[in-house]
Amino acid sequence: MDMSQLLWRFWIYSFFGFLLETAFAAATHAERRGRKCRLLLPLCPVYGLGVLAVLALPAELTDSFWELAFWGGLTATAVEYAVHWWYQRALGVFFWDYSAVVGNLRGRVCLPFSAVWAVLLAAALPAAERWLAPRLPRIPAELTYWLLLVFTADTACSWQFLRRTHDTQALRLFTRGPADAP
Repeated sequence: MDMSQLLWRFWIYSFFGFLLETAFAAATHAERRGRKCRLLLPLCPVYGLGVLAVLALPAELTDSFWELAFWGGLTATAVEYAVHWWYQRALGVFFWDYSAVVGNLRGRVCLPFSAVWAVLLAAALPAAERWLAPRLPRIPAELTYWLLLVFTADTACSWQFLRRTHDTQALRLFTRGPADAP
């Protein structure tokens, strides 16, 4: 798998994560509905990084539904913990906090959500990869370069913004819904 396919997987799964977070927030009537980690792009990178880590697992650990659920869920949870730690240490922000959920580890991860993500990963990832794998090589290199440029600029601006303000809610600039109105 070449670098451009890794980038596209990261972006696609980060976008799916954004959609999933937004749908979950709407379904649960969460106070914080605008769920993303960038100023402009609708992405939740923890999902993209988690899926890339799961895809990097040896095939013998992901052969069956339950193996993928167990090892994939464990891997995605480890990535979630590491990303939360990094956001806290490097940027001084928290995008999620599970400290009120039973079975949490320092508020960074929790057993109930890890179990849900494990089953969701095992159920959806093989089908998503079967659909994506033949399509990714057909994406023009120019499109990849342009999106990489936009992503890099957005990442740099977002990180600087978060380091200065420590305000994750301000990232909702372009995702305000009726519940987010002042």
